[in-house]
Amino acid sequence: MTGGKKELSSEQHTLYSEMIPEQKKVVNKERNLFEVTPKHKSFRVYIGRFFELKKGLHSVFNELREAKENDVLEFMIDSGGGFVNEGMQFYNIMQEKFYGRTVAYLDNKGYSMGAMLFSMADKRVIYPYSDFMYHNYAGGAVGKGGEIKARLEHTSKKLEAFFHDIIVKQGFLSEEEYKQMLVGQDYWMGAKELCKRGIATHVIVEGKEITAKEYLKQLKKNKALKKEKKSKKREEV
Repeated sequence: MTGGKKELSSEQHTLYSEMIPEQKKVVNKERNLFEVTPKHKSFRVYIGRFFELKKGLHSVFNELREAKENDVLEFMIDSGGGFVNEGMQFYNIMQEKFYGRTVAYLDNKGYSMGAMLFSMADKRVIYPYSDFMYHNYAGGAVGKGGEIKARLEHTSKKLEAFFHDIIVKQGFLSEEEYKQMLVGQDYWMGAKELCKRGIATHVIVEGKEITAKEYLKQLKKNKALKKEKKSKKREEV
């Protein structure tokens, strides 16, 4: 990122914003064709625990709601999860102000709501040792019997639909796997599984960002080379 940076911190998260000047990339030098990225603001949020206990994320969201048409949003996620409500607020701002222009980096873990936020982004980037976990929400209610029952039924219906839209509609879990998640199954995943399921779209490895498909091919190639080396050693013995 270049230019003057602005920092805004909540209890658990930190937002950096910076104006990026117009950039041109040569597409066809002979025909003098360029790909132009217009001047825009880049917002980068470092995500910790979803657990704001004081004034919430008012300042962070207020800043993000100043975003214009070409502005982009990045998440740097290292989160064990927390309040679902906060994650849904991020989802709402992504839909409202950054639709189609979000990138999430899984640096280094995303569990529970951290995994959900990662899954919401348009481009999802991991590292070879990124760690990930889906599971069902946990919660409770207080009050008279009928009130508790009504609230739990309402909340369960809403959150299950929300989770389904993020996880199942995008093909990250099957319907059967999702049903198992609702009754207590945790789904832990590393880089390979994240790429196979399409949860990760890109991987940063050895200084380069490659696609998930390229990463899987690389793993397969490395496995074949290791097998070949072992075979040669046996032959030498």
